[in-house]
Amino acid sequence: MTALSRLAGVVGQPIAHSLSPLIHSTWIAAAGLDASYEPFGPVGEPAFAALVDEGRAGRLTGLNVTAPYKSLALALADDASVVASTCGSANLLTFQNGRVHADSTDGEGLMQALAEQAPGLNVSGRSVVILGAGGATRAAAVALKAAGAKVGLLNRTQSKAEAVAADLGVVVVDSEALEEAALVVNALSVPPDVYAERFASDTVLMDMTYRPLVTPFLAAGRARGLRTVDGLAMLIGQARPSFEALFGVPVPAIDIRTVVLKALGETA
Repeated sequence: MTALSRLAGVVGQPIAHSLSPLIHSTWIAAAGLDASYEPFGPVGEPAFAALVDEGRAGRLTGLNVTAPYKSLALALADDASVVASTCGSANLLTFQNGRVHADSTDGEGLMQALAEQAPGLNVSGRSVVILGAGGATRAAAVALKAAGAKVGLLNRTQSKAEAVAADLGVVVVDSEALEEAALVVNALSVPPDVYAERFASDTVLMDMTYRPLVTPFLAAGRARGLRTVDGLAMLIGQARPSFEALFGVPVPAIDIRTVVLKALGETA
């Protein structure tokens, strides 16, 4: 493998639904790189660890990592960024000289999505509520806390929220916090059990899910005239720094969102 012949990819289980190969392959072609970005679907932790060993051996330049391997990705790394260490998980592994470096670009993707689709939103000093207490919640909480937000976690199982909040230095809130939130982020994989009527007129709603692009959560917010931010914007946002880390060149200036929307059969 030379600098002009690189193999990277995304790893998870299941993986067939991932849009990352489409995004990165489109950028690779636009940049004229001698490179490839492929999906990998190892079944079980030993198989994932074996794939990481392929990277150590120099046969991969790096991997994006999705569920259920983000925590293991961090554990197998030789060193990690402050963000990944704080999140307790990694969505990006890069390999160099037999060593594995872990990073997390999910939070950066979230902040890019907010800047793109809710310009002017300033969360510094304001209340933000994140729905859920899983891995996606951790990345969102770390990024929003770094931006100065007062982050609260709202989860059906309060004990799980309390454990995550203690790790990250944020708080657990109840549903009344929705009424004062400048931003509400759905980090659940299912529609949340909250009602749009509870939000203030200037609350911004964000959903990390992008199938469908306009989720029931976002649709209810739009019906009230609230600003919304979709999960596709976050997906593309986290992919940008990943591409630069994996291939060592800037992201080409092309309309990747339109490419992905076409693949999804969406027009919004």
